[in-house]
Amino acid sequence: MIFFLTNLSNSISVPVNKLNKRHSIIFLLPRFSGGGAERVALNLLTGLYNKGHNIAIVVFEKSGPLLSMVPDESLIYSLETNTLKKSIIPLIIKLRQLEPAIIFSTFGYINVTLLAIRWLLPKKMKIWVREANLPSISLPNNPFPKLMVFLYWLLYRKADRLICTSKRMRGEFISDFMVHDDLIEILPNPVDLQKIHKLFLPIKRFDKGGPCFIASGRLIYQKGFDRLLYWFNKLENKKSTLIILGEGDLKSILIKKVKMLNLKNRVKFVGFCDNPWQWYNGADAFLLSSRWEGMPNSVLESLACGTMVIATEESGGIKEIVDDKVDSVIVAANPQEFIYSMNNVNIKNNKTLLKSLLPEKYKKENVVHVLESWLDIS
Repeated sequence: MIFFLTNLSNSISVPVNKLNKRHSIIFLLPRFSGGGAERVALNLLTGLYNKGHNIAIVVFEKSGPLLSMVPDESLIYSLETNTLKKSIIPLIIKLRQLEPAIIFSTFGYINVTLLAIRWLLPKKMKIWVREANLPSISLPNNPFPKLMVFLYWLLYRKADRLICTSKRMRGEFISDFMVHDDLIEILPNPVDLQKIHKLFLPIKRFDKGGPCFIASGRLIYQKGFDRLLYWFNKLENKKSTLIILGEGDLKSILIKKVKMLNLKNRVKFVGFCDNPWQWYNGADAFLLSSRWEGMPNSVLESLACGTMVIATEESGGIKEIVDDKVDSVIVAANPQEFIYSMNNVNIKNNKTLLKSLLPEKYKKENVVHVLESWLDIS
């Protein structure tokens, strides 16, 4: 097997000038999709790149709307594959060629694969895995829940660093997966406040004379847009409106629900948006209806726009924002509380530029500083 890999690697040419300087860290992504995990990784990458670190990206395929986030001079190594199964051998070859100091991965299914094949990877390379969702809620909803729980238990403890987004997530890995606490670090999701405040004007608003709500994310079961539509239908103010940003497999089903609930004139599907912050800024409240999460970027970015948040209790580490004494985040314990909170939202004065509600620790420069300190001691 190793002989085969070695010979195969010799058949793939990489420009010598790209291999002369060892990358301090390589970020591994399937593609540049519009999800929160990709956005976090690219914010961290750009932050380190701007500080002079030798950064690169390995992707299964070089496509997706977030490709524009990558600095022009950054190296992107595309494996020209579109699935994990097809990517394993090319990934091993590429990492053996590049020999980075650190490989950074943030998707659970890729994390366990990377840790399983580490015996074929460069000996000195360290593997940092970041978990994007709460395992206790996300893994039972995986297509192979028992297998994934076993793989997490078996392999995550073999990482050189496990990065969590909240104290709650950290606690789960210690108690449920027996990961030693010395391996675990908490890294807040980075929010580029400066970029958001450059782009969040002029506001965009879907106004019918009542409160304007916004929700954002992939249109999939996890995000709970199906139940959000039912909750929204219960509102007392029938002039209230809801904007949904994002694309996904459930879009046609959600559109049918809108028609069934007679909400066609009050609910707008915008699709994927390069600048969601204008919508966040124009809304009176951001609604997070997720069935499970880690720490959603959309919530943090809404706070950066000065917009309050109403979230479900299952939504990961959101409660820890409340613990940071941010009184503009409401965590609803049940649907009745969620609806009650929506009914009590006031219309913002959009003529006044609202201040950011985002805690300091989530600002991109502060998060990158923490990550950079780990590079210095790794």
